[in-house]
Amino acid sequence: MSKTSIVIIIYILGLIFGALVLNIWSSDTSVLKGLMGLGWTALLLIGLFFAEKHEKN
Repeated sequence: MSKTSIVIIIYILGLIFGALVLNIWSSDTSVLKGLMGLGWTALLLIGLFFAEKHEKN
């Protein structure tokens, strides 16, 4: 299994955790919940960048 696939699976598990436990997508949203979602997506992009960079070497 490639590192890119592992990063994507971790991202999806984090989204499920955020949706079910942290209620990120509830009707009662706040700036903090939005920033948590953006931060998690930013971590995905950083992880994908380094996974692809590492696989090329």
